[in-house]
Amino acid sequence: MNRCLSYARQMRSRVKPVFFSLAAAIEIIEEMGFDADYFVSSNWSRASSRDWNRELCVRLGMMLERVAPEVVVFDGTWPYQGFIAACERYGKAKLVWSNRGLYRAGKEKSFSRRDIFSLIVRPGEVGDSFAVEDGEFARAQVRVPPVCILDEDELLDREQARSALGLPLAGRYALFSLGAGNINDVESVAAGLIRQLQDAGFEIVWARNPISVKEVVLPDGIRSISAYPLVRYMRAFDVFVGAAGYNTCCEVVQTQVPSLLVPNTSATLDDQLRRAQLVAGHAPVVVSPCTNETELQAAVVAVLDLVALAGMRQCPVPMNGAEMAAEEMLTLIDGGRR
Repeated sequence: MNRCLSYARQMRSRVKPVFFSLAAAIEIIEEMGFDADYFVSSNWSRASSRDWNRELCVRLGMMLERVAPEVVVFDGTWPYQGFIAACERYGKAKLVWSNRGLYRAGKEKSFSRRDIFSLIVRPGEVGDSFAVEDGEFARAQVRVPPVCILDEDELLDREQARSALGLPLAGRYALFSLGAGNINDVESVAAGLIRQLQDAGFEIVWARNPISVKEVVLPDGIRSISAYPLVRYMRAFDVFVGAAGYNTCCEVVQTQVPSLLVPNTSATLDDQLRRAQLVAGHAPVVVSPCTNETELQAAVVAVLDLVALAGMRQCPVPMNGAEMAAEEMLTLIDGGRR
């Protein structure tokens, strides 16, 4: 959802993006001014894979006939059979695959139907630049710099962000955003880190994830917020603690807030450890799995050292992948890709 919103915001002055979303937080898409339809993800459906894909084909097909798009963008690891069937039946749109992937060793698989896509966009990791790649069976494949939902001039500074969140200008605050809680147990990691940072004099703010399907049980006295995009407000905080998902890592590099990244090692495909290590070369970051008390204590000491040295830092690498990807997609509409 985040990457598709990033592309759509870059294109909205020239085309009308419309969403068909498997993400539960569809209200976020609508709040950003886009029309959207929701279809339940296979992860939360009781239907068999075959039945779910059949229903997806029907629902998406109805939307394609109603909206009549020239280009359809799929963002995900693996195009669903129902998606492919609906698009082939519609037959009037060029297809784009936004295929972000820093895969764990041995986990990347080759998709045999790449030839159906007019364009494959690879959202890059931190430090990547624009490049035209070997598209194998696709007609065109490009890698772009990291894809971010907001540009630098849309981010709030410390004073603005604290005012927007209702936080006093004085005091030290730590922001926690350890993922949706849907695929890993964030509570066990968070409890020890919260205690350590409270002992160091920080007040804790917990960011509730808009796609979480369960509430994280927090200790008494912890303030929680729900803000999207979270990156807009991150400079309100003295330290950030988060998982090492793609969007979070982009936000850490954009804002340059001293951060402790806790890779989610239970992620099936995503190599969060490798991504966090890349980010540490471009932002004030400590990387630790925090799997035991010794690792946890060492990680907190290290990130507090970064906080002590913190000053206003500029993002050192290009983060304009959304703009570049949007231009490539718009070229399809203009007839530049075949």
